[in-house]
Amino acid sequence: MTNIRITFKPKQVASRLVSVIENDRAQDVLKRRYGLTTNTSVETLESVGQSYGITRERVRQIENHAIKAIQKSDQYKEFTTSFKELSDAIDALGGIAPQGEFLSTLAKSQVDQNHLLFLLTVGEGFNKKKEGGDYVHHWYLDEAHAKSVRDAISNLHSTLTNEIVLPEDEIVSQYQAELSKAKITQEDSEKILRWLSISKKIARNPLGEWGRSTSPSVRVKGMRDFAYLTLKRNGSPLHFSEVAKQVESLFGRKAHVATTHNELIKDARFVLVGRGLYALSEWGYSKGVVKDVIRELLEKNGSMTRKDIIDMVKRERYVKDNTITVNLQDTDTFTHQEDDTYSLV
Repeated sequence: MTNIRITFKPKQVASRLVSVIENDRAQDVLKRRYGLTTNTSVETLESVGQSYGITRERVRQIENHAIKAIQKSDQYKEFTTSFKELSDAIDALGGIAPQGEFLSTLAKSQVDQNHLLFLLTVGEGFNKKKEGGDYVHHWYLDEAHAKSVRDAISNLHSTLTNEIVLPEDEIVSQYQAELSKAKITQEDSEKILRWLSISKKIARNPLGEWGRSTSPSVRVKGMRDFAYLTLKRNGSPLHFSEVAKQVESLFGRKAHVATTHNELIKDARFVLVGRGLYALSEWGYSKGVVKDVIRELLEKNGSMTRKDIIDMVKRERYVKDNTITVNLQDTDTFTHQEDDTYSLV
């Protein structure tokens, strides 16, 4: 993480600027809208309006008028250096910074973060894109640069699918390629990943892999998703007890064996391929018990020898030869023909 510091005290600067406003109601509106009060809570336009018996639009007008008055004041000019420090901080982060990360980088307490947000809003050199649609709330210095960065993210997203997840170095490389098309050269992977983090459509999973935020390999909401990532990372079937063990090891999440087994049973992404062994259905494993697998093979291929059936079933299930042979003896389902092959009844 880039080491960025500011030398001024946000609360002190913000308080001086708010004091420019002589109207008590306008001061109160600013303090409540930006959480500059003792309880640090940020109030909505509706909440402030209701307390004064005025519309939310009137509250907005009071807020905007007060901010413009501050920007025109002599006190505003006194803090040119402070605003320059904020500008330099955003520039050091790549010219674009997600609001949450930016505020937490410069200030630890909620009080100081609220006052910083107020200063960003009052400062004339800062641009913001509110959270909504494809992006989280972020701040930037240059409009054209920010648009190119966002357009490159959109282009990168279009090259991905829900089945594609990329390690960090590959997502950085592919995003660099999209940025180069917009004539942006950026070699700092930390800044590139920060730019990517403003997107709601591209995200990182707990294993450090990147992809579409809608991908089951990226979106992690509960035990089933952690189990899915565990099996996907392993690349081969695992016993449910081992899945639980690896979930705890990889993600630091408490996983009870019985609960994990129950979640695997209920989710169509998992296929039981042996005694307690689960694989991912996307790996091509057939669903059902051994008898179902044999039935599917015979429906697809016609008559088959016992050896061929055993070989092909064992690609789908981790079972012993004898288990397959016993299933073939079900005369209600399978017929043992004179040429020593089996077919469906």
